[in-house]
Amino acid sequence: MKKIMLFCFLLTGIFSVNAQNAGIDKEAFAHTFSIVARDTLTGEMAVAVQSHWFSVGSLVSWGKAGVGVVATQSFVNPAYGPEGLALMDEGIAAEEALTRLIEKDEGRAYRQVAFLDATGNVSAYTGEKCVESAEDMQGKNFSVQANMMLNDRVVPAMAETFAMNPDLPLAERMVKVLQAAQEAGGDIRGKQSAALIVVGPDKTDKEWEEKKIDLRVDDSANPIQELARLLKVHRAYEHMNRGDLAVEANDMEKALLEYGTAEKMFPDNLEMKFWKAVALANSGRLEEAKPIFEKIFEQDDNWRKMIFRLPPSGLLNLSEEEIKSITE
Repeated sequence: MKKIMLFCFLLTGIFSVNAQNAGIDKEAFAHTFSIVARDTLTGEMAVAVQSHWFSVGSLVSWGKAGVGVVATQSFVNPAYGPEGLALMDEGIAAEEALTRLIEKDEGRAYRQVAFLDATGNVSAYTGEKCVESAEDMQGKNFSVQANMMLNDRVVPAMAETFAMNPDLPLAERMVKVLQAAQEAGGDIRGKQSAALIVVGPDKTDKEWEEKKIDLRVDDSANPIQELARLLKVHRAYEHMNRGDLAVEANDMEKALLEYGTAEKMFPDNLEMKFWKAVALANSGRLEEAKPIFEKIFEQDDNWRKMIFRLPPSGLLNLSEEEIKSITE
């Protein structure tokens, strides 16, 4: 055990000295595997990543709607994210943008970076001092890259999986690529965090519309599994949001359809059940709604109190007598 500790200490020292010589001693590790990709049908662009490092999504993944996406990893230089996006926003293609930043980076031997622009151009760079197994591979509208992998099968498995699943929505396709990487061996150190971002095909000046999906698992024993679960939750709440919009438009049939779809995805979620019941009640189907409300109240009586707060906001169109029939 003492010999192992000594070896790790010496190895850390070697990394530290080399990093200082390259001017990167203050930069974070993110040895990892990732993918940048574009959906040819929707124009959406995405980054997905997993690493045995805390909060990998806060370092590696960058994106801007209508512009492009960036994955910056290994000894991370976060500047590649905003600076790369700024160059691509000027209309500079991914390859030229990445080349410009690599050329001025004194620590480039330690970098692994991938750029993808809004037209689907991709470019990647793997520095000569990235820890093996380290590789990048490009295809039409995507690039996969990894360093410090258990073996050299990881990157080819990622590329093959992306190519073989063109019919999946982009986000689900990205998660499938991460799963394939892990099954092929993954990070030699294991698993800890994962992230997924998806941006749209069109530029926007509304910051809150930049990312269609922004999911992070900062610390987990099974981060990719958790990321997949969060993506499913995200899809369910997309239906919930569309249901809310339908309520605003007084389209209760549409609301009922959207809330019902969400509930089918997560049948134990009380909120989804509740808003489905509200939509039923507002559609004149109060008798169908009553047993649903009753089961919800049995599990959490706060939802009973919620009923009385909805009519003033126009979210529940029932008479006092009808409300009593639900709550008493």
